[in-house]
Amino acid sequence: MYQLRKALHSCVDQHGRGLDWCIAIEAGDDVEEVVEGGRVLYQLKHRAAGVTMSDYSTDLWKTLRIWAHSATNKLLDLDETDLFLLTTADLTPDSAGYLLQPVASGVRDESRALKALEAARKASTSKDNKKAYEAFDKLSADERQAMLARIQVIGNAPDVDEVERLLLERVVSAVGHTYARPFLQRLEGWFYQRTIRQLRTDEMDAITGDEFDHVFTDLRNQFRPENLPIDEDIAVLQPDPSDYASMVFVRQMDLIDIGKTRVGIAVRDYIRAFTQRSRWSDDNLLLPGEISKYERRLVEEWQDLFAEMEDNLGAASTEAEKLAAAKEIYRWATREARPRIRVGCDEPFVSKGSFHILADDLQVGWHIDFMTRLMAVLEPAGATKA
Repeated sequence: MYQLRKALHSCVDQHGRGLDWCIAIEAGDDVEEVVEGGRVLYQLKHRAAGVTMSDYSTDLWKTLRIWAHSATNKLLDLDETDLFLLTTADLTPDSAGYLLQPVASGVRDESRALKALEAARKASTSKDNKKAYEAFDKLSADERQAMLARIQVIGNAPDVDEVERLLLERVVSAVGHTYARPFLQRLEGWFYQRTIRQLRTDEMDAITGDEFDHVFTDLRNQFRPENLPIDEDIAVLQPDPSDYASMVFVRQMDLIDIGKTRVGIAVRDYIRAFTQRSRWSDDNLLLPGEISKYERRLVEEWQDLFAEMEDNLGAASTEAEKLAAAKEIYRWATREARPRIRVGCDEPFVSKGSFHILADDLQVGWHIDFMTRLMAVLEPAGATKA
C-alpha cells in the first residue's frame, strides 16, 4: 500500500509540472520516475514509529546492495540517475544515512558517509547483510564515491497515512474539499488496478504523463456539478439473473413475455443502478432529495405513455393486444428513454436500472393490468403475514 500510494503521489506531483514523464512500480526499483534530464529511483521503507536506521541496518544495506549490483553490472547510469532511499524510520545522527540527506538539510557529507559505511562493513558480521557487503566490496573506491554522490536519504518520511493526507491536499484544488476523498478513492482504485495489470503482464508500460492527465481530467469532470461519477467496478457488474427471479421487477417482465436474454440485461442494469446510486449516497455526492426528484421525472414520463396505452386499448382489447402495447412501453423505457439524473451523467444503466427499481416498487409497470395481476401473486405472502 505504501509503495502504491507513494507512486500515486509522485504521479500527482509530476502532473502539476507537465506531461513529459512516466512512472513505474517494480521496474528499475520500488518506484521509478523517468523525467526530463534522467531517471529517479526510489527505495521505500515503511517502518513502525520509533525505529531508527543506523549504519548496520538491513534496510540500508539491502538498498545499497541493489544499487551496487546495478552499478557493477552496468544496469545503472550514475551520470543520469538519482537514487532516493525514503524511510519512515529516524536516521541515527552522524550515520551514513544521516550524512546523505539532501544538501538543503545542511548536514550532507559524502566523504564521512563513505567512511561510516566502510567502517560498518568492516566491523559487522551480520549474515543478513552478507550479500550486500559482497556487492559493496565489488565497487572500486571511485565507484563507491560516484554512487554515494547520487544517493539521497530521506528519514522520517511521511508514512502511508501521511501520504494519503498529502494526496487529499493536492486533489482539493481539483474538486474541492467536499469531493476530495471520494475523488481520491476512485483515483486510487484506477491507479491500483492499472499497476496490477502492469505487474501481471508485459503488455502494459509505465504510466505516462499523457495517460495520467487523461484519467485525472476525465475523473475530475465526473465530479463537476452537472455530473456524477460512474465507477468502473460497478459498470462491469454481471449478476446471475437466477438470483433475482422472484423479485417484482422480474415478475413484471414475466407478465409480458420478455425473453431470457433481455431479463438478464434488465437484472444487470438494475444491480448496477442500485449499487451506483447507493455509492453516490454513501459518498454524499447527491443533493438532498435528488433521487426522489429523478424518480418523479421517470414516473411522470412513464405515466404519459401508460395513460395513452389505456386510451388506445379500451375494455375490449385482447390479451395479445395488451402484450403488444406493454412491450412497446417496455421498449421505450429500456431503449429510448434516457432521462439523466444530471445533464452530464449519460450512462444508460442509470436510467434503465432506475426504471426497474421503480418497477420493483410497483411505481411503474408494463402490462396494463400489472398492478392487479402482481397483487394476486404477491397477496398470499402478505395475507400470511397478516
